[in-house]
Amino acid sequence: MFAYPTAGVVRTATIGLLFVASIAGVAAQKAPSATALATARELIAVKGANTLYEPLVSGVVEQAKNVFLKANPLLGKELNEVATKLRADFAPRSAEVLTETAKLYATNFTEQELKEALAFYKSPLGQKLLSREPVVVDESMRSARIWADKLSEQVIAAMRTEMRKRGHEI
Repeated sequence: MFAYPTAGVVRTATIGLLFVASIAGVAAQKAPSATALATARELIAVKGANTLYEPLVSGVVEQAKNVFLKANPLLGKELNEVATKLRADFAPRSAEVLTETAKLYATNFTEQELKEALAFYKSPLGQKLLSREPVVVDESMRSARIWADKLSEQVIAAMRTEMRKRGHEI
């Protein structure tokens, strides 16, 4: 059937949309060149960031469906059918977020900076960074959790020791 984004993905996507919307006014003040926008779009695509926006429409449709489903659970079949139709109808709208993101890049970086960033991400090192960075981030988060767990054990032991010195057994 359909893969729906998790609540966390939907929440993150919603926050991202709100962020983009809140800065859209600032981005509109600076009119980036067509070349800067095109380069920004290409940079976004090379980095794979455009795939972050693909689940947004499905997530919004799913949230709306769930609102109506809670109000009337007997409409589940019909709401699922309507949701399927709306996901297809609104899918092209995800391009709007891509456009806003390209504007943000184009207003925060010069055309030359965008070209240099694009050249870097197209280079072998840039491609390696893009492919390996998620692994490095995952491993660093796992390592940080292990470190924090060990630190927590040490802090708890030290707190117990200090509390014992004060006559409290915890």
